[in-house]
Amino acid sequence: MVTLYDRGGHIPLVWTHLIPATLEGRATHNVQNAMFAASMAFSLGVKLDAIRQGLRTFDTTFYQAPGRMNIFDEHPFKVLFDYGHNAHAVSMLADLAGRLDVTGRRIVVLAGPGDRRDEDLRAIALAVAGRFDHYICRRDDNLRNRASDEVPRIQAEALIAAGVKKSAISVIPDEQEAIDAALRMGRTGDLLLIFSDALVRSWKQIIRFRPEGTSAPAAARVPESVVSSPVTEQIPESLAPLALDGLIRDERGIRYAPEASD
Repeated sequence: MVTLYDRGGHIPLVWTHLIPATLEGRATHNVQNAMFAASMAFSLGVKLDAIRQGLRTFDTTFYQAPGRMNIFDEHPFKVLFDYGHNAHAVSMLADLAGRLDVTGRRIVVLAGPGDRRDEDLRAIALAVAGRFDHYICRRDDNLRNRASDEVPRIQAEALIAAGVKKSAISVIPDEQEAIDAALRMGRTGDLLLIFSDALVRSWKQIIRFRPEGTSAPAAARVPESVVSSPVTEQIPESLAPLALDGLIRDERGIRYAPEASD
């Protein structure tokens, strides 16, 4: 329960599992974010009902918060998508991946900005070490004065030093190729945690991916128009008083669309 304390008063605000961004309380970092947001809003004089409404309606969809704990579950496996680019953010998402119900494997695609120190890149790798069944190391499009495979090589070496088997590590420098490899590796019940840099491109790649033997997911399909053109019907006698020129009756109801004069 998120609770406000003000001048000795105790104000219950909302249960954490009712806040969509917390994934029923599993995303503890977003529980903390919700607490801070509620506190700041209350301090600014925002009404309690408005605070509750905001917390209950804000979601972590790609459209509301791109690159912030977005979930895509229309494949046989689930994808958790995030922009995390430092060890703390990566650790929070790795913690969440461990709390989610997963019947298959946990696979992670990780990277780090090229202008970070080597120890920062290693810290990102250590934040996921031992928590996943397979690791795919990549780099960002912007190398930031690094060699093409330098970042993924540093992180792969850090994983090995932390006890991860070489057979559980793939070094695929290109982001699109790394994400494609993870998607093709995914099986029913698996969880893919993908840290991305090119957010829009990578999200489209995920939702448009078609696992072998399946049709395109609903999010990638464009529904066909149910009615391609108006279907007019003769006006029944009961509506004779409404039989005006330009009156059309179709699947959408009755509307008046007179022809414009030349």
